[in-house]
Amino acid sequence: MCSINGFSWRDKALIQKMNAVTAHRGPDGTDFFVAPNVSLGHNRLAIIDLSPSGAQPMKSRDGRYVIVFNGEIYNYRELRNELSAYPFQSTSDTEVILAAYEAWGKKAFARLNGMFALALFDAKERKLILARDRVGIKPLYYHADGARLIFSSEIKALLEHQSLSRHINPLAFDIYMRLGYVPAPLTMFKGVQKLLPGNMLTHTNGTSTLTSFVEAKETALLQAPRAELAKQLYQKVHERVQSQLVSDRPIGLYLSGGIDSSVVLESMAAAQGRVETFSVGFELRVGEQAEKFNADFMLARRTAKHFGAKHHEVLVRPDEIIPLFEEAIYHLDEPVSNATIIPMHKLSRFAKTHVAVVLGGDGGDELFGGYERYRLSLLSSYYRRVPHLLRAGLNKVFPRVQKLDTEEGIARYAQFHFLKERIIRPLLSDEAYHEHSAEDFFQERFFKEVRLPFETQFMKVDRQSWLPDESLLRSDKLSMSGGLEARVPLLDLSLIEFADTVPLRHKVSLQGTKLVLKEAFRSVLPKELLNQPKRGWFSPGAKWLRYPDFAAYAREVLSPDYAEATRTLFNWATVQARLESHLRGNYHFTELWMILTLQVWARRYKISL
Repeated sequence: MCSINGFSWRDKALIQKMNAVTAHRGPDGTDFFVAPNVSLGHNRLAIIDLSPSGAQPMKSRDGRYVIVFNGEIYNYRELRNELSAYPFQSTSDTEVILAAYEAWGKKAFARLNGMFALALFDAKERKLILARDRVGIKPLYYHADGARLIFSSEIKALLEHQSLSRHINPLAFDIYMRLGYVPAPLTMFKGVQKLLPGNMLTHTNGTSTLTSFVEAKETALLQAPRAELAKQLYQKVHERVQSQLVSDRPIGLYLSGGIDSSVVLESMAAAQGRVETFSVGFELRVGEQAEKFNADFMLARRTAKHFGAKHHEVLVRPDEIIPLFEEAIYHLDEPVSNATIIPMHKLSRFAKTHVAVVLGGDGGDELFGGYERYRLSLLSSYYRRVPHLLRAGLNKVFPRVQKLDTEEGIARYAQFHFLKERIIRPLLSDEAYHEHSAEDFFQERFFKEVRLPFETQFMKVDRQSWLPDESLLRSDKLSMSGGLEARVPLLDLSLIEFADTVPLRHKVSLQGTKLVLKEAFRSVLPKELLNQPKRGWFSPGAKWLRYPDFAAYAREVLSPDYAEATRTLFNWATVQARLESHLRGNYHFTELWMILTLQVWARRYKISL
């Protein structure tokens, strides 16, 4: 893992500045390449082939192509065998990408199984190509102003270009205030975009063109019984985890106490014996319920013991909350309203003192139906099969049942993902309030056509938005803030393709979630783990907000004078009243944390009106 930077003209001083800003992503070396039509920069985190021959930017054998690459290609050995005629000078996966592009052109990107963001310059055709893996594990941002293109692994490097303004993107703000994150291709910065997963951008003769390198194909559902599918899944997870243990540096595992990371632990233990695991908990104040807020932390400890892991633990102290919060927001580049950024940031810094690579369980919920929202959506789908007149009567007699009578599509998706308008509207100024823009964005991008069963579409939309733009973004930025590589084996392409062939009834039902994954590992995971309710990453954020020192901090941040860019966006008296209500014991954490995060980001990045 590394950082890549660049632009479509020659400027040695500028590319060095971009490298300096992103040096935390690659502490093992920095270099650049400049030519009349391009500047490419790279910071190296050496994981495979630690020798100088694996350094970047890397040129092809004849010097025509130059590449900077961030990520890991897990099938690089198989591809290298296919390309045996190429005169390889290293054992790195980077050189395999160069050889593959020479042999197959743009079709090479579709053959890469791994996580990657890359830039490849063709000196002969004076063409610059950007490409991003099809899941969106590795980030890639760009600014195209017509004749010029700028790109980087992190937005903060783009801001080294003085021509790039620091203004809020109004549509991104509208969506953020409903979702708590900014979906691709948008960013919170006006003029900066995320390259969509599975896409490439080609810049030549002052023109940038976006295309997808992923071929759409129909997937036939498997008709085998669940037991047979579970057996296949168990084998595939073991194979894919083992394929991602390739490293010339020490490897560990983030262990959350959930099923997904425990599945990865069991597979790692089977492949390599004793595993180093890392978990984070919370040091609370005297008299607080440590067990309630550290339930997953305690379960991770017992799970690690069950598998004989070398387990490491770290606690977030109350006096660390504010500095960790502000550091994490800086590294995320744009606001992500999720209090787990605090423990994640602490955990990544801690893990880096022991290993250079960590695996995690990201993706299991989106592939195999782990979130409770999928089960509740299924209940709604069943309810809507009731004849309309009978439903209308039931809705009148039992008003709470009316929530189930939500149409499939954007309305159902918004019901589970969007903050309610009755919560948002009083907080926003008339100037900043746009009721339907967030729904319109998702309708246009994901729900032009509603497909049944809707829950399958629901999971795929989560894979295309929530997963890369919230979950994986947090994982990448917070691990790489300290030069730690994070891998996500459950999002291996072969597992994604297999998950797409598993019928919905084997993923989620009214009785439970993640059915086939639990069945696959039922005989090897602790029963306690399989029977626990779904919790996910958790932080006691609502409680933190009521701590006197954090409450004082929140009062300072949630004011019109704290950040210039947001002064006219909110009804500040209402925001402050809601904070005081929360401090008195009412619950307004979700919207308050959203605005707190935005405020700290706007001030840290000197955003202007």
